[in-house]
Amino acid sequence: MAERSENAAGEMMSNIMDAIAENLPSKKSVRFDDGEGSISDQARKLLGGKKSVHHVLGGGKSADVLLWRNKKISSSVLGVATLAWVFFEWLDYHLLTIASFALVLGMAVQLAWSALASNVPRLEVPEELFADAGRAAGAQVNRALGALQDISCGRDLRRFLIAIAVFFVVAVVGSFCNLLTVIYIGFVCAHTLPVLYEKYQDQVDEFLCNMLGLLQNQYQKLGSKGVFSKGKARKSD
Repeated sequence: MAERSENAAGEMMSNIMDAIAENLPSKKSVRFDDGEGSISDQARKLLGGKKSVHHVLGGGKSADVLLWRNKKISSSVLGVATLAWVFFEWLDYHLLTIASFALVLGMAVQLAWSALASNVPRLEVPEELFADAGRAAGAQVNRALGALQDISCGRDLRRFLIAIAVFFVVAVVGSFCNLLTVIYIGFVCAHTLPVLYEKYQDQVDEFLCNMLGLLQNQYQKLGSKGVFSKGKARKSD
């Protein structure tokens, strides 16, 4: 049983490294110019094509905010999120407490208004607002579930490994932080990492190629020692 597990682990690692090695550009063809063999061009090919960061983020106003096309709007959104996180996390306020204080203040205002005027308008929230919000939330949830299913069933090892790595990082971070802090960290990353990558794209692509080259070298060393071939030979026996 232990031997089968060892063979399966070796075969899985071999398949992963084979997939990385097949997508990795050769070091001899790497150039720092703007030609077809440049690092940026090879990294874009390795990471899923030549789409711009703005296009990958979906385009539109949301991508403009994430890429700081309008610095006032982007800084305002990030500032409001930071204030909310500080208010709830550092000052130790709770949503139920704030909601209670807001309702008490609203009732006090209504009482004073009714004493000064005979006709106080009714406060009503349109039902369509909740219906639209529910439909939008359901659509986003279904879209996320569909994307995860496509990654799981699409037989794309690169996307599958990236998704697993992201969930693993989230799980590790979640063990040290509460949900609000994790959401805030993701919000800050969404408003900083894309614009940093867009600004320093060549340096990031070079780093990724170097890291993948290191993985390829380690895989070749293991292959030269016969680590994976031994596992395959045992399985064939």
